[in-house]
Amino acid sequence: MGPASIVPDMVNTVETGVEGLDSILNGGLVENATVLVSGNPGTGKSLFGIQYLHHGVTEHDERGIYISFEENEDDIREAAESIGFENWGDLVDDGEIKVYDKSHMLREGDFTSTMDTLLEDFANASYDRLVLDSLTMFELFFDDEKEKRTYLLKFSDILKKNGLTSLLVNEQGAVFPETEIGLENFLTDGNIYFIQTPTDSGVNRYVWVAKMRKQDIDTDIFPMEIANGGIKVYERAGGFSMMGREAPGDGF
Repeated sequence: MGPASIVPDMVNTVETGVEGLDSILNGGLVENATVLVSGNPGTGKSLFGIQYLHHGVTEHDERGIYISFEENEDDIREAAESIGFENWGDLVDDGEIKVYDKSHMLREGDFTSTMDTLLEDFANASYDRLVLDSLTMFELFFDDEKEKRTYLLKFSDILKKNGLTSLLVNEQGAVFPETEIGLENFLTDGNIYFIQTPTDSGVNRYVWVAKMRKQDIDTDIFPMEIANGGIKVYERAGGFSMMGREAPGDGF
């Protein structure tokens, strides 16, 4: 399957590289879409972003940008190596993945200047995939809702105009998804939720694709795991449904 596979309704898709999730998405994310990735801390959202960019470069020769307000470049590299992407640092050094870490994004507190530099980079270089980690931190730089709405609209428009298929990571405090419609939901083409629930032996992890414009997607919640090689989703193991439908009982 190529980087822009054709699904029956002729929508071009971009593989995430997550086994199982691309099946749920009928091939991957819609090309040039901006997708909100939400969940509480530790659910695997940042690792998903890393895996998405790594897959793009290594399997499809698609360059990526990772913007992090949360971590420095060494932290991001260690996270990538922790799931088996030992060549992450080489890809960054070679310019295949451009990392703007918190030292770049928070430099001198001049957010506007920093964003102008970043947007200029979008326009003058050829990138295909982008991850912003996190939208929650990004939004703290705006004084009011009007300013935030204006800039988010501008930012989303620039991503699309530059041909980027983007993941915007959104931190949540609740264990289960908050389903109220917020500003971010109006601005994004898709919503993916990462969920974890505590058990006696650790946690159970799940993924829920709640919305994906232009695609007929499965809205059940599916089990997932984080292991060497990255995130895997068991798309044939739906045990329950967010939408009240009976899930197939055909096991893993």
